[in-house]
Amino acid sequence: MIDVSPAAGPDVAAALPADERARAARTLSAARDHLLALQAPEGWWKGPLETNVTMDAEDLLLRTFLGILRPDDATAAARWIRANQRDDGTWATYYGGPGDLSTTVEAYVALRIAGDRPDAPHMAAAATFVRDQGGVEHARVFTRLWLSLVGLCSWDDLPAIPPELMFLPPSVPLNIYDFGCWARQTVVALTIVSSYRPVRPVGFGIDELRSGRRPAPTRPGLRTWRERFALLDRLLRRYDQLASSGWWRATVREAALARAERWVVRRQEADGGWGGIQPPWVYSILALHLRGYPLDHPVLAAAFEGLDRFLVREGDTRWLEACQSPVWDTALAVVALADAGVDPAAEPLVRAGRWLLDEEVTARGDWAVRRPGLPAGGWAFEFANDNYPDNDDTAEVVMALRRVAFPDPDDRARVEVAVRRAVAWVEGMASSDGAWGAFDVDNLRRLLYELPFCDFGAVIDPPSADVTAHVVEMLADEPTARPDRLRAGIDWLLASQEADGAWFGRWGVNYVYGTGAAVPALVATGTPPHDPAVRRAVAFLEAHQNDDGGWGEDIRSYDDPALRARGASTASQTAWALLALVAAGDATGEAARRGVAYLADTQRPDGTWDEPYFTGTGFPGDFYINYHLYRLTFPVCALGRWCSAVGTDLDEAAAARPTAEADTGAGAPGATP
Repeated sequence: MIDVSPAAGPDVAAALPADERARAARTLSAARDHLLALQAPEGWWKGPLETNVTMDAEDLLLRTFLGILRPDDATAAARWIRANQRDDGTWATYYGGPGDLSTTVEAYVALRIAGDRPDAPHMAAAATFVRDQGGVEHARVFTRLWLSLVGLCSWDDLPAIPPELMFLPPSVPLNIYDFGCWARQTVVALTIVSSYRPVRPVGFGIDELRSGRRPAPTRPGLRTWRERFALLDRLLRRYDQLASSGWWRATVREAALARAERWVVRRQEADGGWGGIQPPWVYSILALHLRGYPLDHPVLAAAFEGLDRFLVREGDTRWLEACQSPVWDTALAVVALADAGVDPAAEPLVRAGRWLLDEEVTARGDWAVRRPGLPAGGWAFEFANDNYPDNDDTAEVVMALRRVAFPDPDDRARVEVAVRRAVAWVEGMASSDGAWGAFDVDNLRRLLYELPFCDFGAVIDPPSADVTAHVVEMLADEPTARPDRLRAGIDWLLASQEADGAWFGRWGVNYVYGTGAAVPALVATGTPPHDPAVRRAVAFLEAHQNDDGGWGEDIRSYDDPALRARGASTASQTAWALLALVAAGDATGEAARRGVAYLADTQRPDGTWDEPYFTGTGFPGDFYINYHLYRLTFPVCALGRWCSAVGTDLDEAAAARPTAEADTGAGAPGATP
């Protein structure tokens, strides 16, 4: 755990002007009050999790296919989709991003379902873009699969995804456990859907989206894996014809479908969903419906009840969260508030700590396939996801629990037991190179990307610097941690630092996130601030600070190295940079002081910050997230650590804060971020 106490002493405090320290403390106090006001009565925090309009388009397509789309839902979703259309008629996958072909196709079809005419100006502009990009023929496989369900594309043009994949044991390449957990759940459900090849036509066509230019097919052959898989796909298509009728359908294919069905049903979570995320959730609904489950079957009734809880209604619009993040948000909030001077025994932190303890996962999930002898323990991201706890949440929750002073000895005993289980589980989830992925161990089969149906998003879960950093930071403070596991994680982090001093950010955008996680972790393990790795990281951040004092990073840095740590300043990314600078002992340096001033200058009257930019990552290069609480929890954490590092008394600053501040605009808390 990073020591954020004001141990720097009066010399450091005297080095900064008193009004500068006071302004930062008032900014922090306003943000802290706002964050406290957002806590749910049960103890958790959860900010909206915003992605892109494919969530809403696919929800309309799903309900249209099942015959349950209500006109008022279609109207409200269509308003949201239109509101997110760019000026050029396209839709992007993130705020400020370029038009995306597949996203635009799905949004366009959803609006057609809602009643928009193809000759309307906004629709005509979208269609022109689609044709210019090669037409619907060049959309990704998953987009064309949705269109095939409603008769707008042909199943014959889609790659085969045979349910016989379920027969492959975990020791055989390309088995379902080679996929990352999110992809695994999706693929299993899709093996059922694609074997039935259902079509329930909508009452229109989309010729206006076709260019007539089909993608150049991969030449079947044996020279490359892509050619080999193209050949395999041809063979599987012929096999599908054999397996679709007669004795083979009734025996082998049916056995595979039954196995896939059982696999899906066993993994339904208590909230009715699958993995707490949209893709496997909706595909599992489709799969089980095609297997004969009526919509009022308890499994599907629970699935829809849970999915409806992902709907966000704002005014006359309606949009769907791809996921929900209460465990992650709560852990981050507890860490931030404790670092910002909230009494560890304060009721909000104790209440949050008890809620987190109740969310501990002690059931064995898919991770046990690779670690059959490892006892369960840890936390997941969502309200209900016992099958897929993850290393990142587990590390953050442990660090949060260590910041709470539980008055009840029974609670303290529960913490010790839960933390010991979590530490042992996380240590057992280390990959062979000493680092950690999010959900699985040694999930590295890059060959999967050559499969014809894997043309969207990350499908494997290799170790990453950000997850490994969070685990290392947690283990550094745990007396039961194995020194060899901790040392291996440190060595991996040091070896993965890039030439310019940064670390790659897998789950946040991007090099600012990775660097903001790695530096505090290394310092927490005893790496001195003057270590060359730490100094290179500081130099990287200083070199990429914006003129306004903040930090930002364009999402396109995942594809364009020239954009590394370059982009419009945001509160969350500025906070990540500050966390690294404070940990490195540079709190009084010019870069950190300018970063703090940026946060003070841009704070809203209610104590939070505007942040339309997406700073969370689902799949690098493909899928991004706007965590609405990132703009608040991370600045609170960073400002708290900075104030402590420069000798500011946080309790006195909070008590002295007026109701409103001229320099920060701080006012009454409580508005949603």
